[in-house]
Amino acid sequence: MNFRSLRACSLFLAISLSLSLTSCKDQAEASKENESQEVAEKTNDSLFFKISLAQWSLHRPIFEGSLDPMDFAEKSSEMGFEGVEYVTSFYAEKVKNSKTPEEDLQKVLDTLKNRSEEFGVQNLLLMIDGEGDLATNDSIARNQAVENHKKWVDAAQFLGCHSIRVNLFGDEKRENWKNNSIDALKKLSEYAATKDINVLVENHGYLSSDADLLVNVMDAVNMENCGTLPDFGNFCLKREGGARWQAECIEEFPKYEGVEKLMKHAKAVSAKSYTFDMEGNEEVIDYKKMLQIVKDGGYTGFIGIEYEGTDMDPEKGINATRDLLIKAGKQI
Repeated sequence: MNFRSLRACSLFLAISLSLSLTSCKDQAEASKENESQEVAEKTNDSLFFKISLAQWSLHRPIFEGSLDPMDFAEKSSEMGFEGVEYVTSFYAEKVKNSKTPEEDLQKVLDTLKNRSEEFGVQNLLLMIDGEGDLATNDSIARNQAVENHKKWVDAAQFLGCHSIRVNLFGDEKRENWKNNSIDALKKLSEYAATKDINVLVENHGYLSSDADLLVNVMDAVNMENCGTLPDFGNFCLKREGGARWQAECIEEFPKYEGVEKLMKHAKAVSAKSYTFDMEGNEEVIDYKKMLQIVKDGGYTGFIGIEYEGTDMDPEKGINATRDLLIKAGKQI
């Protein structure tokens, strides 16, 4: 073979290889997109609810730095979800430490909104932490907490969310906790009503996990845009040493009874998961029983996956929870 023939042959091989690699890449991307679409379609098939992803499910990679919280919409879309629930603490510290907090918050919100639109996911709610205690006995601190939450009401409206989720920790005395919670929720809900946003309370530990007491608070507030976010877990009333998190739970409200009572005021639902058996069932929570309670409560909205396990990769835990929701949902 002469030099010219060898050169032509080499050029042909290079072009062929390039086209082959491009084709493989295109096929891989198309396959990934199809898989994502199939997952999304599968979740809606014969179910009475839709499935969303709570950002807390990915807190490990976010804390480790391997996932930028600004990329949550993209990640959710890649995993086949059509709805997302944000955790405000992933963005709040950056804004609080800024010299121009309002401007920087708006930049964050602009980016989140643009990316949710780009990747075709629906913004559903903001889970608010670290903005003050809405159930504290200190009226000045309580009113400041209400004011601190208002910027997230505005943010929820801007993003197109239907709700914010708040916490009620506060005093250990039931009557104090109840009165303080009613006071703060009324004030915050009155403001949120002007923005067409719901204010939801999650059973999130301490007295907020006492479903009877929380329902009493909801009944007393008696506002259309103030409701609950029943979580399948999170019914611990007291932990060892009085710790808020991590420590062993020593007193718990019955979880199935709790979810059933909270469904009366529910405007969102959280599917908590921790660990799974060999058949893919949650080892702590009977999902079929929980979903029957949710269905009987007349709920047909999104159920947000909140994987909190540590024995598997977060993405695998999220997928296992979704698979279980689909399986259990089709059985009722």
